[in-house]
Amino acid sequence: MIRKVLLVDDDAAVREALSQTLELADYVPMPAASFVAAKDHITEEFDGVIVTDIRMPGRDGFHLLNYARERDPELPIVLLTGEGDIPMAVKAMGEGAFDFLEKPCAAADLLEVLERAARVRADVLEARRVKRQMESGDPAARLIFGISGRVEAMRERVRNVARSGAEVLVTGPPGSGISKVAEVIHLMSPAAQGPFVKRAAAGLTPDGFARVCPDAAGGSLFLDEVSAMSEETQYAVLDRIEQGAEMRILAGTTVDLADAVTQGGFNADLFYRLDVMRVRIPSLAERPEDIPVIFRSYVAQAAEQAGVTAPEITPDHLAALMARDWPGNARALMSEAMRFVLGLPEDVAGARDLGLAEQMARVERSLLVAALDRCNGRAAEAAKALKLPRKTFYDKLAKYAIRPDSFRP
Repeated sequence: MIRKVLLVDDDAAVREALSQTLELADYVPMPAASFVAAKDHITEEFDGVIVTDIRMPGRDGFHLLNYARERDPELPIVLLTGEGDIPMAVKAMGEGAFDFLEKPCAAADLLEVLERAARVRADVLEARRVKRQMESGDPAARLIFGISGRVEAMRERVRNVARSGAEVLVTGPPGSGISKVAEVIHLMSPAAQGPFVKRAAAGLTPDGFARVCPDAAGGSLFLDEVSAMSEETQYAVLDRIEQGAEMRILAGTTVDLADAVTQGGFNADLFYRLDVMRVRIPSLAERPEDIPVIFRSYVAQAAEQAGVTAPEITPDHLAALMARDWPGNARALMSEAMRFVLGLPEDVAGARDLGLAEQMARVERSLLVAALDRCNGRAAEAAKALKLPRKTFYDKLAKYAIRPDSFRP
């Protein structure tokens, strides 16, 4: 959370009084008597907000505002005004100031404005950090989202495990993205240039396992929900590992395999071979501070897929998301992002108790409606936008009783 406040005022008494107010509210005041004393702190990397008086000797608050806007247009500047300076403050708002307060300002008013400004600054800095990660060559930074200590520790664990070349067991609660983390391990491993092959362990026979091994040769084979693998296939996998598999085996599970071994439901020798290197994915309930980052990423993806502009995400909306438990973890948050982007009404958003097919049908219908609305009812154009063959598109319109002409102006 942003706690630094660069406090610029030529009046020492005002600086001292405001500094005390900030300290009592757990902010870190950085008092400065002039623009010259403050300017070295005004950078793109400054992890704080600025509170400045408008009227100061020499270079005043307007000069500071313009200087800060040149350095970082997204740095929040809060102006302190005298009684006669309000028109000037309103003008400054038009030039990019975040807000203004009339002196002497009540502590509650100052703290309310600072709380909003700090949230905005935190969001901006986090978005920049994520962009840098996405542009970097580090798959762990690009593909595993979050800012918490838990997720950073997981990223580092993934990096270390990937380099080892040993078998890996990826664990986590349902919906936490186990297969995604397994793929990141592959991408960071010496076998990254080889194939990454995924197979569901449930229903995989020894013969099926033998057939898939050549497909993964030189790369990685990910066995999803390995706890559901048959006893015979468990022996086949163990035998392959002990003989020296031509690919790296990565396994994923949402259950406690150690407990399954104790209960006789999983081969102990295979468990200990897979558990040489373990990566545990923490639930969202363990790291609620990651929810805003993950949600913004999913909203951007959903908007791109739907061909719509991503809606604004307010701090209050993020706070409400963080207050929820998310037993479905990242998968549930992704569904929430899709509903948010499509602007689905409450009766649709409340359809979480429906089966997967019913929920997907509602999302599909919403995408068709959104495409027709954007294209003003031109069906051929909407089909092209959704990258669907025209016949498939018309079949779906008939399925959902959607009439293109109802979207024409």
